[in-house]
Amino acid sequence: MHLMDGVLVAKTIKSDLLREVAIKKATGIRVPHLAAILIGDHPASASYIKNKIKSCAETGYDSTLIAKSATIEENELIDMVEGLNENSSIDGFIVQLPLPKHIDDNKILLCIEPRKDVDGFHPANVGRMVLGLPSYIPATPFGILKLLEYYQIQTEGKHVVVVGRSNIVGTPISLLLSRKAYPGNATVTLCHSKSADLKELCLQGDVLIAAIGMARFITRDMVKPGAVVIDVGMNQIVAPETKKGYRLVGDVNFEEVAPICSYITPVPGGVGPMTVCALLMNTWLAYTKKIYG
Repeated sequence: MHLMDGVLVAKTIKSDLLREVAIKKATGIRVPHLAAILIGDHPASASYIKNKIKSCAETGYDSTLIAKSATIEENELIDMVEGLNENSSIDGFIVQLPLPKHIDDNKILLCIEPRKDVDGFHPANVGRMVLGLPSYIPATPFGILKLLEYYQIQTEGKHVVVVGRSNIVGTPISLLLSRKAYPGNATVTLCHSKSADLKELCLQGDVLIAAIGMARFITRDMVKPGAVVIDVGMNQIVAPETKKGYRLVGDVNFEEVAPICSYITPVPGGVGPMTVCALLMNTWLAYTKKIYG
């Protein structure tokens, strides 16, 4: 069994980005600039944003954090988004989800200028991705592709089983791995918690991607021996023995599954760091105008 170390891969990619940014800076060209809007005090969201801002510093990017109370009105948030759309010094930005219940996520998403949508969630970018055109790929699927690439995991002709159908992870990664590319050229089965015979479907996977959002859902008897297992989950479970009183586990029961895998991502330290890194890569694409010109 080999661990797919997301921290190591992300560090390698950020080192490459830092070198490219230094070249731009040395010639007097402004550096990439990523902005983030954080609404409310959701602990996980605050932690994600903190990691993103830290990663910007590590790669030489400029960053801007706009934090507002959860009581913000929807129209005020729309005005903020439109202001970032028009700000020529900002290459890309994100609106951290989840948003308060009184704000329509989709309405906000549709207000983001596709050229600055480095999360890759705007329908214009999703459509480009589906058609195989240059696009900003959603950060977690992008990070998964880079992990597969780094560890030279063969996907052509393989059966990939994706558990979880969200628009953020499951659906896009299933499309990406079925396309004519590397990583890709796989036969992909997209299933979910309502799928009949889910265990039997999972057992067919040469590559199993767990993105169902349920702690330790994937157990040993659901995994084909020798499979590559990508665990996207990030779940808190009670752990009185720890200082915080909880610890993070994935959607895969790591202790059971790891011994029979060829490769597996740990939680934390697997897909998570790659998601943040992918956001930086998308920002670089926006900065260099590689997608829209």
